[in-house]
Amino acid sequence: MPLPASFEGKLRLPAVAAPMFLVSNPALVIESCRSGVVGSFPALNCRTSEGFEQWVEEIKAALAGGDIATPWGVNLIVHRSNPRVEADLALCEKHEVPLVITSLGAVPDLVQRVHAYGGVVFHDVINMRHARKAAAAGVDGLIAVCAGAGGHAGTLNPLAITQEIRSFFEGTLLLSGCISTGGHIAAALAMGADLAYLGTRFINTAESAAPAEYKTMIEDAVAADIVYTDAISGVSANFLRQSLEDNDIDVELLQKAGADKPDLKAIDSEVKAWKTIWSAGQGVGGIDDVPTVAELCDRLEAEYRAAANNVAAALGSG
Repeated sequence: MPLPASFEGKLRLPAVAAPMFLVSNPALVIESCRSGVVGSFPALNCRTSEGFEQWVEEIKAALAGGDIATPWGVNLIVHRSNPRVEADLALCEKHEVPLVITSLGAVPDLVQRVHAYGGVVFHDVINMRHARKAAAAGVDGLIAVCAGAGGHAGTLNPLAITQEIRSFFEGTLLLSGCISTGGHIAAALAMGADLAYLGTRFINTAESAAPAEYKTMIEDAVAADIVYTDAISGVSANFLRQSLEDNDIDVELLQKAGADKPDLKAIDSEVKAWKTIWSAGQGVGGIDDVPTVAELCDRLEAEYRAAANNVAAALGSG
């Protein structure tokens, strides 16, 4: 399965530290790249395009002039509701951001503009309709956001979605959803993915911008504590039950369909909502610490190699 030419030979692990709203920051991106994992952040984590450019310049300066060749990326919300998309895309062009990760819209013109300076475009999808549309737009990679993933997740099983995408897409395939160990990374590749896409595991690192209380809540949670709802932002996403309850939201009522479902429109913006209502994926049950990114990646590599060796040994004895 293919990796973009700009990724070949430049990764210690076949993994991406996913761009997380209000969590990913330059420190997380820089340390991910230093550890051989693709680092990324959402442009909208900065309040303005000027602030976004400062982050880009900070990351470029930190990674320049050494032996760090790991690609890094920026997530752009490509939707008419984002008034900054054109300005932020222009800054990606100006600074030749190696990877642009698009969400909520696959736009051929954007893909062409990124390709023009030698960049790569990955697009996240939760179903086959979105996947086919993005493939037609010419993206280099599809990120299959499966059931149980943190943030805006889909409902498809990873075995099903990877099989269907591979039936028509020959580009880079990334798998997202509950990936928190090196063994999970190996499993993603065994299912046909080229890269694993880790979010929640990187929330619980020393460099992430998540509050300490958020990280503790992840350590204390298990899969059953993850609630899938569209009531927070209008798009279905996974959230920590405790954070919902801490905001006086009746989770049982929230999960009911119909007129009895509570109306959370009183929350004046999605940004405010996500500051106090915290997202995580169903893989929280395996997360019980807050290592540095370097420590985490050392662990992931050891687990990945052990899993690969176990599979090789099993095949050899078969």
